[in-house]
Amino acid sequence: MKALYCQQNSAGEEITFVFQERENLPVTRDNDVKIQVKACALSWTDIKLLSEMKMKKEFLPVGREIAGVVLEVGSKVSFFQPDHEVVGILPLDSEESGLCEVALVHEHYLVHKPEKVPWVEAAGTIRDGLRAYTALHYLSHVSPGKTVLVMDGASPFGTIAIQLAQHRGAKVISTAYSLEDKQYLERLRPPAGTRQPLIARVIDVSNGKIDVAESCLEETGGLGVDIVLDAGVRLYSKEDESTLKLQLLPHKHDIITLLSIGGHWVTTEKNLQLDPPDSHCLFLKGATVSFLNDEVWNLSNVQQGKYLCILEDVMEKLSNSIFRPQLDEPVPLYEAKVSMEIVQKNQARKRQVIQF
Repeated sequence: MKALYCQQNSAGEEITFVFQERENLPVTRDNDVKIQVKACALSWTDIKLLSEMKMKKEFLPVGREIAGVVLEVGSKVSFFQPDHEVVGILPLDSEESGLCEVALVHEHYLVHKPEKVPWVEAAGTIRDGLRAYTALHYLSHVSPGKTVLVMDGASPFGTIAIQLAQHRGAKVISTAYSLEDKQYLERLRPPAGTRQPLIARVIDVSNGKIDVAESCLEETGGLGVDIVLDAGVRLYSKEDESTLKLQLLPHKHDIITLLSIGGHWVTTEKNLQLDPPDSHCLFLKGATVSFLNDEVWNLSNVQQGKYLCILEDVMEKLSNSIFRPQLDEPVPLYEAKVSMEIVQKNQARKRQVIQF
């Protein structure tokens, strides 16, 4: 039985992905669930984070968002039985690769998959749904009437965030990184029976001539945006950063400018630096900055109940067509190495899913 792992030989070297033959699985422990994997979504492997958390090994398992059928359960498992259909995210310190036909998972990382949800959609949506809930519910408290700016709305995460914000009654503005992305976002339609358009305005930033802050202030009558979900920001002056980054990403000052009074900026920029004038401007607005790191849910057992509730809610919204994910065509396991290399280089515009 083969499984995919990533390997980094020494610091600074590019990581490589390798298939390794697995011997028999370890014995199923009391709280373990043995799963026959049906689909596994691919996401970027953060080697630096794993190193900082002392989880780095020579071979790191790859593929953490899985959906499959329960084969066997441990003696203390209470939520699942053989033949149940499940979906979940393997924890950061998991020894298991999701890109393997069979995996052992602790029951507290799994939820039931609704019967009508396809395997590929379940695995391909679970992490983006978790990220969207974390950003919009727990970090910025989205509610009806709020205005939400989703940067790079045509990305897999952006698409789910837009759909969740609209479902909660928020007005959504989004940026597009290409004409193709703009057309995709303009074609997005809310679920049947919803009158409100899914996106109030799509801002095409691909030519570098549109001022995002100006466009958002114009759309909100000068009041600003209540919630901003960025997809990275420019931190430095023009000569320090690449032309592509200059063209697509807003400067941190632009985001601070377009925030409303009491607004929330949710950032994915782990190296964000705010100078005293930036902090003073945020203080005057009573605005907040939050960092989006969806891994925090599994770093404390206190959050376990909330975490499982989020996963269940994501599956329910997928089942009810409130979430309609941005997925690429599924690929077989033998192509997983190539697909993972594309994901690791951030070259995939749609969520990549391996189907077994």
